[in-house]
Amino acid sequence: MNVKPIFLDMEGVAATLSLSESTIRTLINQGDFPKSRLLSGRRVAWLVRELEEWAEARPVSNLPPVA
Repeated sequence: MNVKPIFLDMEGVAATLSLSESTIRTLINQGDFPKSRLLSGRRVAWLVRELEEWAEARPVSNLPPVA
């Protein structure tokens, strides 16, 4: 059985979006990133659906990918 995750932690977000954790923190501080959700106590994570929507809304680039 293959289950799609609903939430991702910081490490999972960074790996999924191909961004560094420091870049994600910068985007969060700039208010340009989805808000994390409180799961329990001090545990936070991001909704995959909101991350996908954010990624889809990113502008198209004319730059070639980095080698």
